[in-house]
Amino acid sequence: MEPERHVLVVFPHPDDEAFSSSGTIKQFTQSGVPVTYLCGTLGQMGRNLGNPLFANRETLPAVRKQELINACEVMGIKDLRMLGLHDKTIEFEDEEYIADIVEKVIHELKPSLVITFYPGHGVHPDHDAMSNGVKIAVSRLPEQERPTIYGKAILKNSVELIGHPNVIIDIRSVAEEKLKAIKAHKSQTSGWVELMEKQLQENAPEIEEWLYRETFWTYEV
Repeated sequence: MEPERHVLVVFPHPDDEAFSSSGTIKQFTQSGVPVTYLCGTLGQMGRNLGNPLFANRETLPAVRKQELINACEVMGIKDLRMLGLHDKTIEFEDEEYIADIVEKVIHELKPSLVITFYPGHGVHPDHDAMSNGVKIAVSRLPEQERPTIYGKAILKNSVELIGHPNVIIDIRSVAEEKLKAIKAHKSQTSGWVELMEKQLQENAPEIEEWLYRETFWTYEV
């Protein structure tokens, strides 16, 4: 991995970071690179309430907030900023408003790298809205001041549309930490993560994709 000055992570929901990039984040923090995480919402509208159930619609925001804090501890993130946007409504926010938030933090931190979703390839409308705000924010900067952007594309046909990922990071050395970060989001991953652990024990081929390697696309704004 190339040395970075500061890494800014921007995702809309608690657990987006764990599934998409927690191994990469952990490698950065282990090497002493500061990482700041802007999390847009508390995932109030998450479909899962634990398996077995231990949360409800009233308690879920507080539950997911603590889960996010726990995941950040695993990843080594010391600067977590919760933006307080409402889950499943970011797509209806003014995109310039989202860009203003991100731009302000970029001016403050001057990150050399931003990790987010790839605009238009995030599946969830909140994913695309948040990453589009990042794209606008970075486009406002003078070219020489623009950080590199790692975009996570998760559409089934992303490779067909934008080609193969050009950033492939081996995270095998921190695979255990990635699994812990995912498990920290217990309300959303209970049941699912046990299946993944079974595949890990059986050395199933899927493990290579989700636990040993993280891929991103860089893109120009």
